[in-house]
Amino acid sequence: MTDVTPTPVADIPDTVKRLRATFAAGRTRSLDWRLEQLSRLRTMLVEREQELLAALLDDLGKPPTEAYATEIGFTVAEIDYVRKHLAGWMRPEKVHTPLLAQPGRARLHREPVGVVLVIAPWNYPVQLLLAPLVGAIAAGNCVVLKPSEVAANVSRVLGRIVPEYLDTECVAVVEGAVAETTALLAERFDHIFYTGNGTVGRVVMEAAAKHLTPVTLELGGKSPAIVDRHADLDVAARRIAWGKYLNAGQTCVAPDYVLVDAELHDALITDVREAVRSFYGDDPRRSPDYARIINDRHFERLERLVDDGAIAFGGDRDAHTRYFAPTALRDVRPDTAVMHEEIFGPILPILPVDDVGAAIEFVNERDKPLALYVFSESEAVQQRVVEETTSGGVCVNGTLLHLSVPELPFGGVGPSGMGAYHGHASFDTFSHKKGVLTKSTRVDPDVAYPPYTRLKRALIRRFM
Repeated sequence: MTDVTPTPVADIPDTVKRLRATFAAGRTRSLDWRLEQLSRLRTMLVEREQELLAALLDDLGKPPTEAYATEIGFTVAEIDYVRKHLAGWMRPEKVHTPLLAQPGRARLHREPVGVVLVIAPWNYPVQLLLAPLVGAIAAGNCVVLKPSEVAANVSRVLGRIVPEYLDTECVAVVEGAVAETTALLAERFDHIFYTGNGTVGRVVMEAAAKHLTPVTLELGGKSPAIVDRHADLDVAARRIAWGKYLNAGQTCVAPDYVLVDAELHDALITDVREAVRSFYGDDPRRSPDYARIINDRHFERLERLVDDGAIAFGGDRDAHTRYFAPTALRDVRPDTAVMHEEIFGPILPILPVDDVGAAIEFVNERDKPLALYVFSESEAVQQRVVEETTSGGVCVNGTLLHLSVPELPFGGVGPSGMGAYHGHASFDTFSHKKGVLTKSTRVDPDVAYPPYTRLKRALIRRFM
């Protein structure tokens, strides 16, 4: 794996200062500038697709089709949606003006917040850096991008090509690791957007607090899948297997574990095994469509977690190539590490429960997840799970695909994150909603002015 060439730490303050000067000059505020930058970003993704796909293959072993769909195609679709709606989002929004403020007009004006920092993770290193950038540009901000040094080849490509396409006075890329990120967090930003784990999320919040900087944290956690006795088991198995083993399980919203009605437990394991075979063949190691673990440290972590249950299928691995087969566990105790840590790999614990009520209780005893999946043909069961659990988002009879709906905000709750983005939510995340009341001077009733007569007091009490 190639190391990145870090941005000199000494250059970081000047970079932020330069972007702040550009923002103060008003360069990023016009609709034309925003649309042009989004168009250039789209062109970059299209023209440099092969370079990005090659880097994703080098870093994560991502199959080209999977990499295109989840990284490049996803981001292009986000750009297209935002460009289509941006002019309407930028228009002032009329709100009700109460009688006391009459005659007047009340409006909401959305303005850019200023200079934004986006810190991306390694598992989807293109999408999770550039999708937030789409929202930040759409809202009219200057942006510092910090790609993950763990996905070093992607970082190197993005560090080279982003300045070739985007306005370098408004968008900057800072490469590096802990030292460079620490230096960035020492600077004052107007918003920080971080995707990653809760440990670093706390570091980001602590640094942001020194400047009272608002943050968006996309963290993750253990996203459960509930399989009810009324589920279409064959479909559920395929969709769970796809969502779990995509990117070798290195997805923040991958099904982390399954709670299945005890009567269906063995059958579900059989069906998930068959789905894996149909996706990747009898030996997934030979499949061109199955990814690899990002590095040795994460591979070793997964090797420890897989011992927390009995292997139902899979379990094969090769440390040299960081191949870890699609694996399911049975006979897993709830107090083991694999049921407390976010797995972030192709290990799927499948636990039997008495019924959907027991599954809901199990989920609610733990941290609120980033995503929750429920499989059932019963609308009553679907509704019960949605209403009686809390999570960042829910997908009924599916996995992952709620992220593809641009009008659904994506974000966590509690330990799985704060704030949301995608589509309009991204525009709102990087905008300040400024309330504006415009008063007419044609009429100036004295009811609000002293002295407060009996009539004035009565009118104030009546119309406040």
